[in-house]
Amino acid sequence: MKIAIMQPYFFPYIGYFQLMNAVDEFVVYDNIQYTKKGWINRNRILLNGKIETISLAIKKDSDYLDIRDRCLADNWIKERSSILNRLKSSYQKAPYFIPTYTLVEKILKQDSVNLFEFLFNSLQLIKEYLHIPTPLIISSQVPVDHTLKSSERVLAICKALQANQYINPIGGTELYTKEHFLKNGVALQFLRTQAHHYQQFNKEHVPYLSIIDVMMFNSQEALKDLLQEYILE
Repeated sequence: MKIAIMQPYFFPYIGYFQLMNAVDEFVVYDNIQYTKKGWINRNRILLNGKIETISLAIKKDSDYLDIRDRCLADNWIKERSSILNRLKSSYQKAPYFIPTYTLVEKILKQDSVNLFEFLFNSLQLIKEYLHIPTPLIISSQVPVDHTLKSSERVLAICKALQANQYINPIGGTELYTKEHFLKNGVALQFLRTQAHHYQQFNKEHVPYLSIIDVMMFNSQEALKDLLQEYILE
C-alpha cells in the first residue's frame, strides 16, 4: 500500500493533489507545529496578470501551538469577503469561473474557525471536485508515538497503516534517503510535478499557483489529465 503524509495547506498547488491522487491513503498532519512561513495559511493567484497572495487571517497565539490548536482571526468574515472580491476581480472572465468560484465560496463560508478543521474540510471539498478517491486520514488518529520526529515519525505511520511504499514531494530528497527507508521495509519515491502550461487568458503562463488558478482555466475532464502529469523518482 502507498501512502503520503503532508501538512494541510490553503488551496495548495496542483502537485499537492497529484500526490494525493498517487497514493492509497493520504495522511494530513494536525499535530504538528504551526509555522508562520510557508503555505499553511496562504497561497498565490493572478490579479491582472501579476502574482498576488491570498491569506487566511490567523488569531494571534503562541508560536509553539500545533495546527489543530490555532484558530482563524476574529475579523475572518471581513477578510473572507476581501478574498472573494479579489477572486471575482481576477477571474470572472475565466472559462470555469462559475463552478470554481462556487466551490471556493462554499469552502470560505464553512462554519469552523479552527485552523486545522477549516483546512481539512477545504481539502475534502477540493478532492471531491477533482474526483480523487484517496481517503484522507488525520495524523493524530494513527496509533503511533507522536513525539517521534522527521523520518522516524513517517516510518512509524507507515508501519501503523501497513504501508510498504511512501511517496514524498521532490523537496524531500533533502530530508529522507531511500536506503534508510528500505532498511525499515518501506520503498521511498519522490514526486516531481511537471509544469503544464495551460492558457491563462492571453498572458504568459505562470506556473505553480494555487489550485484555484488551475480550476479556473481547466474543465474537470482536463483536471483529471493534469493530476497525472508528474514523475516518480
